Amino acid sequence: MGNIGEVTRTLLRVVSGFVFMLHGGQKLLGWFGGMGDGGPLPPLMMAAGIIELVGGVMIMAGLLTRPVAFLSSGEMAAAYFMAHQPRGPLPITNHGETPVLLCFIFLFFAAVGAGVYSLDAMIARARAHPPIHGRVPSAP
Repeated sequence: MGNIGEVTRTLLRVVSGFVFMLHGGQKLLGWFGGMGDGGPLPPLMMAAGIIELVGGVMIMAGLLTRPVAFLSSGEMAAAYFMAHQPRGPLPITNHGETPVLLCFIFLFFAAVGAGVYSLDAMIARARAHPPIHGRVPSAP
């Protein structure tokens, strides 16, 4: 992927992770009006909030992107079929556009990874070229 492709992949990863994180913050931390009446969340909603908040931050940073994106894609598929699809057959009629799009965006990142502008790539580069730690390289 060329440089422009890496930049756009990074933008897609950061923006989709940010949107995902906001939904988790709304559920767990009461951001933007919060969820429900302020009482404890049902266990599935709590799990979804944790995946969204923590997963969104990790996807934004590009840390453990493939497994986190795979888990997040599954959570969005479950959210769609449990909360949106019963309201109507199409995302446009059941307000499920966001979970459908995030599901497939995260499936994309699970398949292709975070890209060169990510913590995953930085960690991979560091592992490929570990520091020498006090040893002087030998002369040719």
